[in-house]
Amino acid sequence: QLQLVESGGGLVQPGGSLRLSCAASNSGFGLEYYAIGWFRQAPGKEREGVSCMWGERISYVDSVKGRFTVSTDKSKNTVYLQMNSLKPEDTAVYYCAVAQEPDWGSRWYPESYRYWGQGTQVTVSS
Repeated sequence: QLQLVESGGGLVQPGGSLRLSCAASNSGFGLEYYAIGWFRQAPGKEREGVSCMWGERISYVDSVKGRFTVSTDKSKNTVYLQMNSLKPEDTAVYYCAVAQEPDWGSRWYPESYRYWGQGTQVTVSS
């Protein structure tokens, strides 16, 4: 069983930056072998895919392209989401998720992912 532990959320002013972390609790579950998705959900809205990474392939939703960057630290079995130039519309609970049998064409669908972190709140406000 895999557990994902997220951290790094908080309150930041518009234009600021945050880095979210997603650590896998099971060291035998190498994240680099699976599709890792970042999603977010704002109040009253559906969960939205933000980025997906599977091996060398990385994809971002249009609204965050050029501002968000996903990366991994294999030694720590951790995935990061670096968020720069944050906007108020980025305010949401952010989740990381892992798909064991990824289908790149379905990367934006939450139901494609089996394991989820607990979520971390990101608030962008002055």
